Amino acid sequence: MKTVKISLNSIDKVKSFVNDITKFDYDFDLVSGRYVIDAKSIMGIFSLDLSKPIDLNIHAEENIDSVLDILKPYVV
Repeated sequence: MKTVKISLNSIDKVKSFVNDITKFDYDFDLVSGRYVIDAKSIMGIFSLDLSKPIDLNIHAEENIDSVLDILKPYVV
């Protein structure tokens, strides 16, 4: 598992983020305080405080570099 900080401070960013990560079969979790939600859930993402960076847990062992390349626009 790898954890990165991401910023999703606009509706368009959230939509493109979800579209990008749904291409992968891995599990992705967003962690904000004590809340953990499925990062592939748009409704779940909008239930979080998006004004500050959020931790993204990537549950993948291999091909992590290809995932990180896709996530570059969101990483803080």
